[in-house]
Amino acid sequence: MPVPGLRRAAFVLGALLAPLPASAAALPTTCAPTIEASDVQVMRVEKNGVLVLVDGRAVHLEGVLLPQGDKDRAPAFLADQAISTLSDLARGRTVSLAVNIPKEDRYGRLRAQVEFPQDSDEPWLQIAMLRRGLARVDIAPDRRECAAALYAAEAEARKNKNGIWTQPAYAVRTPDQLAGTTGMFQIVEGRVLTANVKNGRAYLDFGTDWGRDFTVTISPDDISNFRDAGIDPRNYAGKTVRVRGFVDQLNGREIELSNPDMVEVIVGP
Repeated sequence: MPVPGLRRAAFVLGALLAPLPASAAALPTTCAPTIEASDVQVMRVEKNGVLVLVDGRAVHLEGVLLPQGDKDRAPAFLADQAISTLSDLARGRTVSLAVNIPKEDRYGRLRAQVEFPQDSDEPWLQIAMLRRGLARVDIAPDRRECAAALYAAEAEARKNKNGIWTQPAYAVRTPDQLAGTTGMFQIVEGRVLTANVKNGRAYLDFGTDWGRDFTVTISPDDISNFRDAGIDPRNYAGKTVRVRGFVDQLNGREIELSNPDMVEVIVGP
């Protein structure tokens, strides 16, 4: 007799592999980086989600973070499904790689938005993974392209409770729900009570006790990224925002932001 849990896992996996409607997919037109390589073939997908091309080059999926299982304190089957789905979507396919400078990460892998030029239904690999709920948006400090499109795909999957969004481990947390999350990637939503800049560093405080409550910080080196975008971090005061990143523990828990695309303003003052 089949095990009920395995039946359910098979059903979920089948649903995740089902193609999305054409209306749900869109090429990264206005935000697309320069095409670094066209009509290259993916040979395999590594266990860490890296694509390996037939010419030996390795490709990092820019702008997304796959589920990590135990590292996320989440069920391992979601991490397995993410790699399996990524492999089914990409392995053996002809792709184009859209790449901005800096082109490579510290491991020499191309940091690319991956497109399927011959697929009108799902032409963008990152969007396909986000819509299935098998990745979260993770905007790198030096690579801000396509943030709006990536966030929209993630929001749709969260609304539809696809993939990881059925699991408490991946829920959007409030500032008072961060116990035990130090070192983990989290999405946090709350109202900024005060926002100040001291000695060049910005502090967004979500509580009245800065020594214990959740704080978002922006380093002096990174504040220029906000000002270049016409944003004064002090103007976040009174706004409900959603931020994401790895949780650190200094006084209270904190997340350090490096660019304004790591902040989603949900409600104004």
